[in-house]
Amino acid sequence: MKNYRYLGLILVLIGLTIGCNKKHEIISPSISNIDNPINNFVWQAMNSWYNWQTNVPALADSKDDNSDSYSTYLNSFSTPESLFNSLLYDAGNTDRFSWFIEDYVEQQKQFQGISLSFGFRLQGVSINSIGDVILYVRYVSDNSPAFDAGIKRGDIINAIDGVVLNETNYNNTVGKLSNDTVTLSFVTENNGTLTSTGDKTITAVEVSDNPVYLSKVFDNINGRKVGYLVYNGFRSSYNDELNAEFADFKAAGVNEFILDLRLNGGGSVATSSYLASMIDGTTSTDDKFADLKFNSKHSNENSTYTFQDTQNDFDATGAKTGEETINKLDGITRLYVLTSGSTASASEMIINGLKPYMPVKVIGTTTYGKNVGSITLYDSPGSDFTSQSSANANHKNAMQPIVFQIFNKLGESDYTQGFTPDIEVVEYNFWNNILPFGDENEVVLKAALDDIRGLSAKSTIKNKNITPLKVLPLENKFDKEMYITNDFLN
Repeated sequence: MKNYRYLGLILVLIGLTIGCNKKHEIISPSISNIDNPINNFVWQAMNSWYNWQTNVPALADSKDDNSDSYSTYLNSFSTPESLFNSLLYDAGNTDRFSWFIEDYVEQQKQFQGISLSFGFRLQGVSINSIGDVILYVRYVSDNSPAFDAGIKRGDIINAIDGVVLNETNYNNTVGKLSNDTVTLSFVTENNGTLTSTGDKTITAVEVSDNPVYLSKVFDNINGRKVGYLVYNGFRSSYNDELNAEFADFKAAGVNEFILDLRLNGGGSVATSSYLASMIDGTTSTDDKFADLKFNSKHSNENSTYTFQDTQNDFDATGAKTGEETINKLDGITRLYVLTSGSTASASEMIINGLKPYMPVKVIGTTTYGKNVGSITLYDSPGSDFTSQSSANANHKNAMQPIVFQIFNKLGESDYTQGFTPDIEVVEYNFWNNILPFGDENEVVLKAALDDIRGLSAKSTIKNKNITPLKVLPLENKFDKEMYITNDFLN
């Protein structure tokens, strides 16, 4: 078992770029009869690394024993992506997470929160029995097109490019959000009536989204000093900023902590272990935070993450910029985590990994349910497909398949259906009164503060006329990921 207590590696739950010596030997058949050589890369890499390799008959080790039948098989797929999709185990159910990468350079930028974006996240809601639909703004990135246009959390949109939303046209209309430029119509609500407040036109630009979004200290909640952090992604290039916030929490003497992960779909495994170390300052570096378990071909990569005293810092390219001592809270005996269906992967790892050490109270709605992680595989067979530097220069295709499963100290990993909240608070029921993050009366945060006050918190009752709707054009494949980087494998 490898233990990274001293090495301080970057385990990042979304995309792994790895260059190292491999024990698993790759023997590729002749590809002279293969129409698209990238198809050979797809099959060979998935056969080596895929978490469910033994469950997929088409990935059987004997598949490439006969070069003629193997070539015929690969040639039956018109694109590498179609082959990749055919190899996923119970696609859309068991494996909801693996994906094919068209351009791994752009993908790496997105892993660090850099993407072409309007800079907001929306929630669709069907608001009444006659099928009227609105979008409310869940979040706005600083210095983004949405931010510059004055759009803020809680704003209500009822039309896109002049098309008023309803259940019938919803899917087609929200598809306009994938365009470079959109015009949004805003309204206010009063006693069921929507009143127009005007239109705003915004154009997507490259946005660098800082996941360390908001921190605050509530000085006297039933005599307790409560730290509150809105953290939207486990991005290694912001490790230093995350640690700096905990220096402030520590200086303030907080003895309760609320971690808002409602918009956090995951990211770096190493950053997850760093955050756990910041929250639970009483654990030693001998204490286990998580185990990573790979398939039988790569059992040598099975690894243990312990709590840390120091962390590595990185820039947006993934280059290490330094090390620093982790700022640990020493007065936290329980943790409140605010959640939604967008809370996934590395976020769920925090809940699962800290549960053996302290009570973790989940408030909000059920989390996504992702207990597995991925690496980036490149067309570099000499490295067992883990080295970007030796990747085939003729294309930028890569893959992000699931290759490991996460377990906590107690060997627990059974949360594929998500973590059910201890106190259910359905944010979209309050679509016409969404308050800013950090407002003491914001409905989900208030439930946590009330629990600290000793007040009886009750689950909110769902309004039968209100139905949440997905906003698929704004959901990136990597939004709910756990990944590890090239420092990890050896």
